[in-house]
Amino acid sequence: MTNNLVVKDNILINASYNLEVTEQRLVLLSIIRARETGQGITSDSKLEIHASDYASQFNVTKEAAYSALKNAVNTLFERKFSFKETHKDTNKEIVVKSRWVSRIAYVDDLAVLQVTFAPDVVPLITRLEKHFTSYQLKQVSQVTSKYGIRLYEMLIAWRETGKTPILELEDFRHKLGLENGEYQKMVNFKSRVLEPAIKQINELTDILVQYEQHKNGRTITGFSFFFKQKNPPNSLKKLKTTNTETLDMFPIVTDKQILLFSNKLAHDSSFAAKYSQVGESYDDFAIRISLELTKPKKVQEYLPYLKQVGFK
Repeated sequence: MTNNLVVKDNILINASYNLEVTEQRLVLLSIIRARETGQGITSDSKLEIHASDYASQFNVTKEAAYSALKNAVNTLFERKFSFKETHKDTNKEIVVKSRWVSRIAYVDDLAVLQVTFAPDVVPLITRLEKHFTSYQLKQVSQVTSKYGIRLYEMLIAWRETGKTPILELEDFRHKLGLENGEYQKMVNFKSRVLEPAIKQINELTDILVQYEQHKNGRTITGFSFFFKQKNPPNSLKKLKTTNTETLDMFPIVTDKQILLFSNKLAHDSSFAAKYSQVGESYDDFAIRISLELTKPKKVQEYLPYLKQVGFK
């Protein structure tokens, strides 16, 4: 596949659905295949996903790719999702429920999955003239958290501002695909859903993200997110063209170092005593520090502590 750009209508980005990682990957590959036709798709179009494409895109074995495609015949066909739209006559918001696919088949001899999207899904994937979100598939190709993929999609819809509005807790949970009774306690929601998703986004995609929780009294009612594009690979070369004095003033911290030393700083007692916030977990603290280490002035401020935990 030469053009791995995924495009989804923002209605679909903000929809509520619960797909496993392999199913989300197949939907993303199907979207790419739909774009590659160059002729658009309809609810009758049969898109073909090859096991070899799945294996190479997501760096898995051919056996794992065969298994993913075979299992999708049963699992993806049963999956449903819901989204909101405005009724054309009453102008009121209604909730629409739909399947993802109306037809799916696996051709064993060719190791090919044939997918036909449901009528409600087709326009959400192909309608590019309205608000949409696009991103390169490679950014989530190594993410293995199904919540991580969903959260990444939600975040990059706000790429221009680098921050989201407050996402009310219940709405946010539904968009992530959580059932009503699933991870209901906040400590479980954070440790099993939110923090692993953010950890993978920070380690495996092109952005660094942190969140802020919002409360009504002592109860958390929502979250907002702040994120920043990671330094491009050639940023180091560009910085080398600046004068030596500037480089001495603002030491260069690579993305790999940011992830390493944000975690070390979060666990350093002297640093935490000065910079941690009341009630902030180690993971929350590390996420916040990782974003701050993308700012040269913050690197300079934290430099004594960075050296203390091994930064050179």
